[in-house]
Amino acid sequence: MSDTNPDSSRFNALNIDVTESILSLLPIPSLVRFSSVSKLWRSIIISLPPSPSSSSSPWLFLFGIHNTSSFHNQSFAFDPLSDSWLRLPSSSFPSDHLVGSDRFLFTTAPKFSFSPILNPRWRFTSPVRYPRISPLLGVFSTRSGSSKLILVGGDEYIGRLVDIEDRLAVQVYDPVLDSWELCPPLPADFQSGDQPLTSALFNRKFYVFGINSYFISSFCLETYTWSDVQTLRPPGLSFAFLNSCAGMLVLGGMCGFSFNLWKIEEGSMEFSEIAIMPEDLLFGLVDNEDEEEDSNKFRTLKCVGSGNLIYVFNEDCHKNYPACICEIDGEKGKCRWRRVPHLPSPVNKFHKLVSFCSTVSISDVFHSEETQIGSIHA
Repeated sequence: MSDTNPDSSRFNALNIDVTESILSLLPIPSLVRFSSVSKLWRSIIISLPPSPSSSSSPWLFLFGIHNTSSFHNQSFAFDPLSDSWLRLPSSSFPSDHLVGSDRFLFTTAPKFSFSPILNPRWRFTSPVRYPRISPLLGVFSTRSGSSKLILVGGDEYIGRLVDIEDRLAVQVYDPVLDSWELCPPLPADFQSGDQPLTSALFNRKFYVFGINSYFISSFCLETYTWSDVQTLRPPGLSFAFLNSCAGMLVLGGMCGFSFNLWKIEEGSMEFSEIAIMPEDLLFGLVDNEDEEEDSNKFRTLKCVGSGNLIYVFNEDCHKNYPACICEIDGEKGKCRWRRVPHLPSPVNKFHKLVSFCSTVSISDVFHSEETQIGSIHA
């Protein structure tokens, strides 16, 4: 369309405030399409303030990595407001050691770099003292309003000499100073064996939880100290993931043949059940060709969440990585489950799937230069 289009002209005749109100109700994929209607529409869309619905409805990102051919890499983003998947440019991300968190992608080894998810433009940081593969990573705001990165755990970078001082040290990065600060390491309980971990940022603390060990501890982002290690295991739990969602800590995991969500109380680590996934959704996420009941088939499920949403999906290539959503209403204490549409075909089979959820604003689409500045905006 052009600015002289009759429909566009009638819309342009509306009061600017009315126009902004109408456009602010639309999901981001629609805004991207409508931004090409006219210069006025694009100007209004780019200047729209962040939508409360966007912050409470994070997108699910899937980055599929093929070990032998980057040509087969694929990346997808799911917008819950429009209930649709978007294909992202697969050539825009490196294949090695990719991590995602809070609107940014990170490569962690051999050099550490980061880029906005939707507008790839990679920036290398100063050298990390202890390079890590697949660490836990979070973006947090300081009291002064700036943002920092916290890097916890992970595996030693392959090809690097073993350093006896490296006890899975915590490393905090300041983008303004381009410097890394070495902090107290993970408690020893988390360092025995190949222990998969999950994490959540909540109430100015970075929580770490053992997916199979059920150990939990928090790192205070103001004092840079670890809390005592506790055990968090609802009855019958076989594995679980920790998330910060709907203004609370949420644990999501398998109990036998049931996927449950629990609210976790800080300090006491007491838990209370808030939701159970409907059985038809749960078994739609796994392969049911084998009629025998086998709890191991749920081991490829993963749970990520923020805002008011929890995503549960299968990281194995079963029916093209099926997923479902739980929308949590913290005020009313109600939860609503629904399926996520199938990924757009064709979908390759990947050797590794990098997955996370993140809030997305219209500025992430149009203002790549603003999201790439030194202080990483949370």
